[in-house]
Amino acid sequence: MTHFAGKAAKVLFLTAVTTTVLAVSAMAAESDVAIAVGSTTGSSLRLRSEASTSASIVTTLDKSVAVAVLDDSIDGWYKISYEGNAGYVSADYLIIDQDNIFESYGEVNTDGVNVRSGPSTDSSVLASVDSGSIVTVNSFVDGWYSVTCQYGTEGYIRSDFLDLTSSDGSSSGSSIVDTARQYLGTRYVYGGASPSGFDCSGFTMYVYQQFGYSLPHTATGQWQSGIGTKVWSIGALQPGDLVFFNDPSRNAGKACSHAGIYIGNGQFIHSSSSRSNGVIISDLTSGYYNTYFVGGIHV
Repeated sequence: MTHFAGKAAKVLFLTAVTTTVLAVSAMAAESDVAIAVGSTTGSSLRLRSEASTSASIVTTLDKSVAVAVLDDSIDGWYKISYEGNAGYVSADYLIIDQDNIFESYGEVNTDGVNVRSGPSTDSSVLASVDSGSIVTVNSFVDGWYSVTCQYGTEGYIRSDFLDLTSSDGSSSGSSIVDTARQYLGTRYVYGGASPSGFDCSGFTMYVYQQFGYSLPHTATGQWQSGIGTKVWSIGALQPGDLVFFNDPSRNAGKACSHAGIYIGNGQFIHSSSSRSNGVIISDLTSGYYNTYFVGGIHV
């Protein structure tokens, strides 16, 4: 009897520990769920790492942008999230949306996010979207955003899976593609990073430089730079996204062997050393580049 009682006690103990761990994990997972949506009222509003005017500045926010409010428990401050950056802003420069009806854009921050028919995990799944996808955000309901997806699906995404942003991701992406296309036929030059000749990362670096972005002059360096949001599937890529490849026979032990810019319809533009004409357009959906595709970056 003592033996079985001991086993039962052990099972009860392990069950209690497991339950506690799961509860803590659930609390941690829900810590990024928004409790409200607010709008900034000041230009160049400082987003700080802590609720103090002496805390470091994470980034600055423009006037009249919608932000997710994560916490309102600290007097005079709101903890918010915007474009993937979380921090604190003074309550003097943020108004809380009272009717929760507004229009903004949101960028999905995780692969395989479900779009549901209602604001609940019990609601049916209408679609699944991947990291980097841009949706229109229409309203906020109990920690969920009402959204319209790229192809017209309307539903709900839980707020911790979506980063509010002021950009629909299309205009800048199209401009990047248009700029990249200007250099079709430019010759390949190892170490080149100018219109007189490009290597692969020199080409992406040069094009992005025209839009104010500073990238390292290596494919691996760009992939590991921390810029933008990584995209893991070809179907989630948007025009203007950086794309990366890794051919083990060519990577010299590095994470990536090649880089380019996605232009849409399963194609990308890049400076290739294997063809005499340098900057060309290639297919991503089959063949060599499909085999060695690593991922993309949406900036």
